[in-house]
Amino acid sequence: MSHSNRHMTFRNKGFSYRVSKKSLLVSLVLLLAVIIVMILSTGIGSIYIKPVEVVRAVFGYGTDPSNMIVRSLRLPRVIVAVLIGASLGVAGSILQGIVRNPLTSPDTIGSTGGATLGAVSFFFFFSDKISIHWLPVAAILGAFIATLLVYFLSWKNGITPLRLVLIGTGFTAAMSALSYLMMISGPIILANQSLTFMTGSIYGVSWQKAVYPLLPWVSVLIPIIFLYARHITVQSLGEDIARNVGSSVQRQRFLLIILSVALSGAAVAFGGAINFIGLMAPHIARKLVGPSFGSLIPVSALTGSLLLLLADLAGRFVFKPLDIPAGVFTAAIGAPLFIYVLYRSRNRG
Repeated sequence: MSHSNRHMTFRNKGFSYRVSKKSLLVSLVLLLAVIIVMILSTGIGSIYIKPVEVVRAVFGYGTDPSNMIVRSLRLPRVIVAVLIGASLGVAGSILQGIVRNPLTSPDTIGSTGGATLGAVSFFFFFSDKISIHWLPVAAILGAFIATLLVYFLSWKNGITPLRLVLIGTGFTAAMSALSYLMMISGPIILANQSLTFMTGSIYGVSWQKAVYPLLPWVSVLIPIIFLYARHITVQSLGEDIARNVGSSVQRQRFLLIILSVALSGAAVAFGGAINFIGLMAPHIARKLVGPSFGSLIPVSALTGSLLLLLADLAGRFVFKPLDIPAGVFTAAIGAPLFIYVLYRSRNRG
C-alpha cells in the first residue's frame, strides 16, 4: 500500500486500487450514521427499547422480551431496509454512469416497473404452483426484459439520454397499468400482495422470507460491481474516450446493465416498488465524493441504505399508530428532486 496527501493506493499482483482519503472518511461517517439509525429504528415501536438494550439484544444478552422483539420482529425489517437501499443506490449509480444522464435510475428506465410487473405476474400465474423462492427470478426477469425493451425503443442512431428517460417513464406507466389490471382481476389475496409491491413496503418481513433470500444477491453482486468501478468511470466519459483507452464498450455496458437490473430486481422482489432511492442516492453521493465510481459505489450504497432506513422510520413514527409504507416517503422526497433535475437538464440532448 502506498499513499499521498489525498489518495491511498492498494496493490498486489495483478490488482491496483486507488481511493481518496476524503471518500474513505465520508464512507466511515455514513457507515456510522447507518449503524446509529439501525439501532434507533430497532428500538422504536409500540414498546420502546433503549439503544443500549437493543445492542445487548442483538447479541443475545438482553432480557427475554427484548431479545424476542429485537431479533425476531424488528431486526429483519431494519436489515432488509439496509440491503434494499444499498441495492437501489448502487443500481442507480451504475445506470447514471453508463447513460451519462442524472435523470437515469431503475425507476425511469423501466427496471422497477418491469420487476413489479414480473412479481405481480408471478403471484397471478404461479404462486400456487411453484415455490415463493422463485419470486426474485420472476422480478429480475421482468426488470431485464423491460429495460431491454426501453433501450431498444430509445435507439435512433444511438441513445439520446432525454429520449431514454421519457420512453422509460411512459413504459413504466404502461407496466403499472398492466399490474393494476392483474391485481383487480385476481383473487383478493393477490390484490393485497400486489398492492404491497406497488407502494413499496418492508412491513412484516422475516429472516426466512426476506433477509436470507436477499442477502446472497447483495453480498455477491455489489462486490463484483465494486471491482468493475474503473470500467464504469471509463464508460461515463463517453464512448469515444472509452474506446480510445481500450475499453470493450458494448460488452462491458451489457454486463453492467445486467448487474444493475439484477440488483434492482432483487430489491423490488422483497421490498416492492420503492421509488426514487436509485435516483437520490447517487446524486447525494456525487455531491459528497465526486464522479469517480471507485468512491461513488460504496457511498451510493450507504446513502441508499440510510435514505430507506429514515423513510421506514418516518413511516412508523410520523403517523403513529399507522404504519405508512416507506415508498410513500421516498416518493414524496424523490419526486420534487426528479422535477428539479429535469428542469436543470432541459437544455441537454
